[in-house]
Amino acid sequence: MGFGNLFSATGISSSGLSAERMRMEVAANNIANAHSTRSSDGGTFRRQQVVFSTAMEQLASGASAGNVHRSPVLGGVNVVGVVPDDSPLPKILNPGHPDADADGYVEMPNVSLPTEMIDLMTANRAYEANLKSLQVFRQMAEQSLGLMRANV
Repeated sequence: MGFGNLFSATGISSSGLSAERMRMEVAANNIANAHSTRSSDGGTFRRQQVVFSTAMEQLASGASAGNVHRSPVLGGVNVVGVVPDDSPLPKILNPGHPDADADGYVEMPNVSLPTEMIDLMTANRAYEANLKSLQVFRQMAEQSLGLMRANV
C-alpha cells in the first residue's frame, strides 16, 4: 500500500466537508430569501439545490502492461453545481403588494422552512461525521508513529 492510498481517506473526508459546507450555505441562503419576491435577475427567488457527484479514479493494477485491470476507486464527492428548484411558485392574495399581478396575487418563493431546516441538520450531521473520521485518522496516525518510535 502506497502513501497515496493511505491518505485517500483524508481526501475523501475533506471533500465531504467542503460539499456539506456548500450545502449548509445554500440552505442558509434559501432561508434568508424565503420571503423575497424579487431576486437579482428580476424574477421571484427560487429555492436552490446543490448537486453532488462521486469522484472516481481509475486505478491500474496488474503484473504486466498486457494484463491491466482497471477498477474504479472512490475519491470522495464533488459539487457539480447549484441549480434552481423548478417546483411551482405558490401564489398568495395580496393586492397591495408592489409585485402583485392584475388579479392581486403575488408569486412567493418555493422555499419551505421545515425542508430547509432538515437540510441544514442533515448537512451538519454529515459534516460532523466527516470531521470525526479525520480526527480518528489523525489519532491512528499518531498512534502508529508512536509505535514506530518505540520500536526504533
